[in-house]
Amino acid sequence: MNAIFTDASFQNMLNVANRYGISVNAVTDLTNALMRSNGTMAQFNIPELGGGGQWMQGGMTMVGDMFNNQLKYTVDGLCMELSNLINQGGIQYKPLPQNQGGFNGNWWGDLGIPNSTGSQNDTSYAIFSNIGRLAIKQNGKVTVFDTLDNQIGGVGQQQGGNYSVSFTSQYGNVDLNSLPIVFGDDNRPKPQPQPQQIVNDFVHNEPAPIAEVVPNNTSEFEEDIFAKIEKLAGLKDKGILSSEEFNNKKTDLLSRL
Repeated sequence: MNAIFTDASFQNMLNVANRYGISVNAVTDLTNALMRSNGTMAQFNIPELGGGGQWMQGGMTMVGDMFNNQLKYTVDGLCMELSNLINQGGIQYKPLPQNQGGFNGNWWGDLGIPNSTGSQNDTSYAIFSNIGRLAIKQNGKVTVFDTLDNQIGGVGQQQGGNYSVSFTSQYGNVDLNSLPIVFGDDNRPKPQPQPQQIVNDFVHNEPAPIAEVVPNNTSEFEEDIFAKIEKLAGLKDKGILSSEEFNNKKTDLLSRL
């Protein structure tokens, strides 16, 4: 991806390069590495910075010349300043030009250039930190979320749920159910009723008090009670009800005879 920075972003990067006495090309390469992780880490191979190296937010800095402490301080300072600029919106990519219909040829539409993209199994994602958007494509359908104040910096494999990917931010795991949807269908899993709620709905939420729906024929009323007990037994066999819960409900129903 040949990403192009905005004019204001380039000026900020040029200022950083001048303060540290290194070329703007080196700062540009380092910034591109940081943008891929939303400013949280960078893996780079820049001759002007000692070749191969790695930086991670929180204190880890590795350079090719491991005994050159001055170089470590330089790389750490550069990465910290650039990371802060990225998080504050001071460094951004230019949006891709839109063609007819407002679609730029990417599956995420006209959101611009993402900070990070990837896919796992049948799910693709694109993270747009600068505009607070997360796009997910699954089974050919695209959903765009508003990430609110989450700075998404990690992606992992999801165990269960409707998507095969999970996301982390500065607050920990990102709950997609808590994010507003700004475009597309809501493919998020719906909350399931708890077993006890199923039982309560089954036994207690009847359309009318039992005294008002008792059949005129006593044998029909007894058959209705026994039918309820059979259904409760089915819930117990499926593991939804414990034996104790089943016995309590059965006793309650039998007491109505």
